[in-house]
Amino acid sequence: MSKQESSMSPVTDSDFKKEVLESKLPVLVDFWAPWCGPCRMVAPVVDEIGQQYQGQIKVCKLNTDDNSTTASEHGIRSIPTLIIFHEGKKVDLVVGAVPKTTLASIIDKVLDDIAKNKTESDESGNSDNSH
Repeated sequence: MSKQESSMSPVTDSDFKKEVLESKLPVLVDFWAPWCGPCRMVAPVVDEIGQQYQGQIKVCKLNTDDNSTTASEHGIRSIPTLIIFHEGKKVDLVVGAVPKTTLASIIDKVLDDIAKNKTESDESGNSDNSH
């Protein structure tokens, strides 16, 4: 297996917009802090998800202690909080440490919804996804 950080990139207040909101791929962001026990429990799960869905989603970690502006802009009150963004919008959210199967089903649903919306907009010849 590759080294632990291989599928996750740290993001900060200064690059969050570029790395997450402007990403072509959906992005799973793990809002965490070093002192948070449940954050340490969910970290390996998030890393495995990053490896499992490599090329389909991007996985990032944001340390809420060092990047409080972004955390507060996204209403982070408890950590760990995992948010999936697509095209600059929050599409799903999980608060707390969850099993890999739970996180994988959420990601599968998001990817299915994205694919369905893309197919619908391709078929109608209209790129407006606001239905």
